[in-house]
Amino acid sequence: MAITLPPDYKPNDKEEFMNPLQTEYFRKRLTEWREQLLTESNGTINTLKTSTVAAADATDRASVESNRALELRTRDRSRKLINKINEALSRIEDGSYGYCEITSEPIGVRRLEARPIATLSIEAQEMHERAERQFRDD
Repeated sequence: MAITLPPDYKPNDKEEFMNPLQTEYFRKRLTEWREQLLTESNGTINTLKTSTVAAADATDRASVESNRALELRTRDRSRKLINKINEALSRIEDGSYGYCEITSEPIGVRRLEARPIATLSIEAQEMHERAERQFRDD
């Protein structure tokens, strides 16, 4: 059964959490985000393929190479983000999307609006970050 979202639909805290409309809203949002990243990534690939390093002097060549390195790092970040989006879409399919991996409590609509790939509630994320700071080597 396909769910059709009203054009102005926005999830809110007054609805049942992860009802069919919310689920479809986040599925659509994640899918569109992934498509945008894939389009940008393909543009980067085409730019890197067609650009040549025929700069006049060493400074220009260094600048071109620096820009290419930045593009590649950006593309790598996009690839990792696409993987996280795919994982979120899988969680939508198995019914675990929107629930904290640690506590199994709802993550919350506002947090998911801000970060649709979130896997931890704010409280669990804060605990994780505190533990990370406590045990990292300075």
